[in-house]
Amino acid sequence: MKIALFGTSADPPTAGHQAVLIWLSYHYDYVAVWAADNPFKAHQTSLENRIEMLRLLIKDIIPPRLNVNLEQELSNLRTVNTIENAQQRWGKDAEFVVVIGADLLGQFQRWYRIKDLLQLASVLVVPRPGYAIDKSNLEKIGELGGTISIANLTGLDVSSTAYREHGDTQALTPSVAAYINQKHLYKCQDSIKTKFYQP
Repeated sequence: MKIALFGTSADPPTAGHQAVLIWLSYHYDYVAVWAADNPFKAHQTSLENRIEMLRLLIKDIIPPRLNVNLEQELSNLRTVNTIENAQQRWGKDAEFVVVIGADLLGQFQRWYRIKDLLQLASVLVVPRPGYAIDKSNLEKIGELGGTISIANLTGLDVSSTAYREHGDTQALTPSVAAYINQKHLYKCQDSIKTKFYQP
Protein backbone atom coordinates (compact mmCIF):
# COMPACT_ATOMS: atom_id res chain seq x y z
CA MET A 1 0.00 0.00 0.00
CA LYS A 2 1.43 3.36 -1.05
CA ILE A 3 0.44 6.25 1.20
CA ALA A 4 1.02 9.93 0.48
CA LEU A 5 1.54 12.09 3.57
CA PHE A 6 0.51 15.68 2.92
CA GLY A 7 0.60 18.16 5.76
CA THR A 8 -0.06 21.78 4.94
CA SER A 9 0.21 25.00 6.93
CA ALA A 10 -1.87 26.78 4.26
CA ASP A 11 -3.76 29.74 5.65
CA PRO A 12 -6.28 29.31 4.02
CA PRO A 13 -6.05 26.08 1.99
CA THR A 14 -6.82 26.86 -1.66
CA ALA A 15 -8.01 25.33 -4.91
CA GLY A 16 -4.31 24.78 -5.62
CA HIS A 17 -4.03 22.46 -2.63
CA GLN A 18 -7.19 20.71 -3.76
CA ALA A 19 -5.68 20.10 -7.22
CA VAL A 20 -2.64 18.51 -5.56
CA LEU A 21 -4.90 16.24 -3.47
CA ILE A 22 -6.81 15.13 -6.56
CA TRP A 23 -3.56 14.35 -8.40
CA LEU A 24 -2.23 12.40 -5.41
CA SER A 25 -5.47 10.42 -5.17
CA TYR A 26 -4.88 9.01 -8.65
CA HIS A 27 -1.25 8.07 -7.97
CA TYR A 28 -1.38 6.64 -4.43
CA ASP A 29 -3.58 4.12 -2.66
CA TYR A 30 -4.31 6.54 0.17
CA VAL A 31 -3.74 10.26 0.79
CA ALA A 32 -3.46 11.34 4.44
CA VAL A 33 -3.91 15.09 4.91
CA TRP A 34 -3.61 17.33 7.95
CA ALA A 35 -3.38 20.99 8.91
CA ALA A 36 0.06 21.78 10.30
CA ASP A 37 1.53 24.57 12.37
CA ASN A 38 4.67 25.95 10.77
CA PRO A 39 7.05 27.45 13.36
CA PHE A 40 8.46 29.73 10.63
CA LYS A 41 5.07 31.24 9.77
CA ALA A 42 2.87 33.75 11.56
CA HIS A 43 -0.56 32.20 11.08
CA GLN A 44 -3.52 34.55 10.75
CA THR A 45 -6.11 31.98 11.77
CA SER A 46 -6.21 29.27 14.42
CA LEU A 47 -5.29 25.65 13.76
CA GLU A 48 -8.92 24.75 14.50
CA ASN A 49 -10.14 26.98 11.67
CA ARG A 50 -7.51 25.68 9.27
CA ILE A 51 -8.49 22.09 10.09
CA GLU A 52 -12.13 22.87 9.30
CA MET A 53 -11.21 24.62 6.05
CA LEU A 54 -9.13 21.61 5.01
CA ARG A 55 -12.06 19.32 5.81
CA LEU A 56 -14.30 21.47 3.60
CA LEU A 57 -11.67 21.55 0.83
CA ILE A 58 -11.66 17.75 0.73
CA LYS A 59 -15.45 17.66 0.80
CA ASP A 60 -15.53 20.05 -2.20
CA ILE A 61 -13.69 17.52 -4.42
CA ILE A 62 -16.06 16.55 -7.26
CA PRO A 63 -16.44 13.70 -7.91
CA PRO A 64 -15.44 12.65 -4.37
CA ARG A 65 -12.11 10.85 -3.97
CA LEU A 66 -12.71 8.34 -1.20
CA ASN A 67 -9.00 7.65 -0.67
CA VAL A 68 -8.35 11.26 0.45
CA ASN A 69 -8.99 11.84 4.14
CA LEU A 70 -8.19 14.26 6.93
CA GLU A 71 -5.84 12.51 9.38
CA GLN A 72 -5.25 15.33 11.85
CA GLU A 73 -3.76 13.04 14.51
CA LEU A 74 -0.67 12.67 12.29
CA SER A 75 0.17 16.35 12.71
CA ASN A 76 3.50 16.93 14.45
CA LEU A 77 6.08 19.71 14.35
CA ARG A 78 8.61 17.03 13.34
CA THR A 79 7.85 15.22 10.08
CA VAL A 80 9.91 12.21 11.11
CA ASN A 81 7.56 11.78 14.09
CA THR A 82 4.60 11.98 11.73
CA ILE A 83 6.04 9.14 9.64
CA GLU A 84 6.68 7.02 12.74
CA ASN A 85 3.06 7.60 13.81
CA ALA A 86 1.91 6.62 10.31
CA GLN A 87 3.93 3.40 10.57
CA GLN A 88 2.17 2.55 13.80
CA ARG A 89 -1.18 3.15 12.15
CA TRP A 90 -0.67 1.39 8.79
CA GLY A 91 2.25 -0.92 9.54
CA LYS A 92 5.86 -0.89 8.39
CA ASP A 93 4.98 -2.74 5.18
CA ALA A 94 3.22 0.35 3.87
CA GLU A 95 5.27 2.62 1.59
CA PHE A 96 5.18 6.25 2.64
CA VAL A 97 5.94 9.34 0.60
CA VAL A 98 6.26 12.80 2.12
CA VAL A 99 4.76 15.43 -0.18
CA ILE A 100 6.37 18.88 -0.17
CA GLY A 101 5.95 21.96 -2.32
CA ALA A 102 8.84 23.19 -4.45
CA ASP A 103 9.02 26.25 -2.17
CA LEU A 104 10.23 24.00 0.69
CA LEU A 105 12.89 22.15 -1.27
CA GLY A 106 15.75 24.48 -0.34
CA GLN A 107 15.23 24.01 3.39
CA PHE A 108 14.19 20.35 3.34
CA GLN A 109 17.66 18.85 3.84
CA ARG A 110 17.91 20.77 7.13
CA TRP A 111 14.75 19.26 8.62
CA TYR A 112 14.97 17.48 11.97
CA ARG A 113 16.53 13.97 11.78
CA ILE A 114 16.54 14.22 8.00
CA LYS A 115 18.58 11.03 7.48
CA ASP A 116 16.11 9.03 9.58
CA LEU A 117 13.22 10.63 7.73
CA LEU A 118 14.69 9.64 4.36
CA GLN A 119 15.10 6.04 5.56
CA LEU A 120 11.42 5.89 6.49
CA ALA A 121 9.86 7.57 3.45
CA SER A 122 10.53 8.77 -0.05
CA VAL A 123 9.92 12.39 -1.05
CA LEU A 124 7.65 13.85 -3.73
CA VAL A 125 8.17 17.47 -4.78
CA VAL A 126 5.14 19.26 -6.22
CA PRO A 127 6.14 22.06 -8.64
CA ARG A 128 4.73 25.50 -7.85
CA PRO A 129 4.49 28.48 -10.16
CA GLY A 130 7.23 30.96 -9.29
CA TYR A 131 9.53 28.41 -7.64
CA ALA A 132 12.33 26.85 -9.65
CA ILE A 133 13.43 23.35 -8.70
CA ASP A 134 17.17 23.55 -8.11
CA LYS A 135 18.90 20.31 -9.15
CA SER A 136 21.58 20.84 -6.50
CA ASN A 137 18.90 20.54 -3.80
CA LEU A 138 17.71 17.27 -5.32
CA GLU A 139 21.30 16.01 -5.38
CA LYS A 140 21.83 16.93 -1.71
CA ILE A 141 18.81 14.86 -0.72
CA GLY A 142 20.16 11.97 -2.79
CA GLU A 143 23.52 12.27 -1.05
CA LEU A 144 21.72 11.94 2.30
CA GLY A 145 20.33 8.61 1.13
CA GLY A 146 16.89 9.82 0.08
CA THR A 147 14.70 8.83 -2.84
CA ILE A 148 13.13 11.91 -4.38
CA SER A 149 10.87 12.44 -7.38
CA ILE A 150 9.02 15.35 -8.95
CA ALA A 151 5.27 15.22 -9.60
CA ASN A 152 4.28 15.67 -13.24
CA LEU A 153 1.83 18.29 -12.12
CA THR A 154 2.02 22.05 -12.37
CA GLY A 155 0.25 23.60 -9.42
CA LEU A 156 -2.46 26.17 -10.01
CA ASP A 157 -1.22 29.75 -10.00
CA VAL A 158 -3.17 30.60 -6.85
CA SER A 159 -1.92 30.96 -3.31
CA SER A 160 -3.01 31.57 0.25
CA THR A 161 -0.85 34.69 0.31
CA ALA A 162 -2.57 36.10 -2.80
CA TYR A 163 -5.92 35.68 -1.09
CA ARG A 164 -4.80 37.24 2.20
CA GLU A 165 -3.01 40.17 0.58
CA HIS A 166 -5.22 40.87 -2.42
CA GLY A 167 -8.53 39.12 -1.73
CA ASP A 168 -8.10 36.81 -4.74
CA THR A 169 -11.26 34.73 -4.24
CA GLN A 170 -10.45 32.57 -7.30
CA ALA A 171 -8.01 30.81 -4.99
CA LEU A 172 -10.85 29.44 -2.85
CA THR A 173 -13.31 26.59 -3.22
CA PRO A 174 -16.98 27.49 -2.55
CA SER A 175 -17.29 25.88 0.89
CA VAL A 176 -14.01 27.35 2.13
CA ALA A 177 -15.03 30.81 0.87
CA ALA A 178 -18.38 30.50 2.66
CA TYR A 179 -16.68 29.41 5.89
CA ILE A 180 -14.25 32.33 5.75
CA ASN A 181 -17.12 34.76 5.21
CA GLN A 182 -19.15 33.25 8.02
CA LYS A 183 -16.27 33.38 10.50
CA HIS A 184 -14.80 36.63 9.11
CA LEU A 185 -11.28 35.19 9.29
CA TYR A 186 -9.20 37.55 7.15
CA LYS A 187 -8.75 41.30 6.94
CA CYS A 188 -8.87 41.20 3.14
CA GLN A 189 -12.62 40.55 3.39
CA ASP A 190 -13.08 44.18 4.35
CA SER A 191 -11.24 45.39 1.27
CA ILE A 192 -13.23 43.00 -0.94
CA LYS A 193 -16.48 44.42 0.40
CA THR A 194 -15.22 47.96 -0.07
CA LYS A 195 -14.11 47.15 -3.59
CA PHE A 196 -17.44 45.68 -4.68
CA TYR A 197 -20.00 47.43 -2.53
CA GLN A 198 -18.75 51.00 -2.33
CA PRO A 199 -21.51 53.31 -3.66
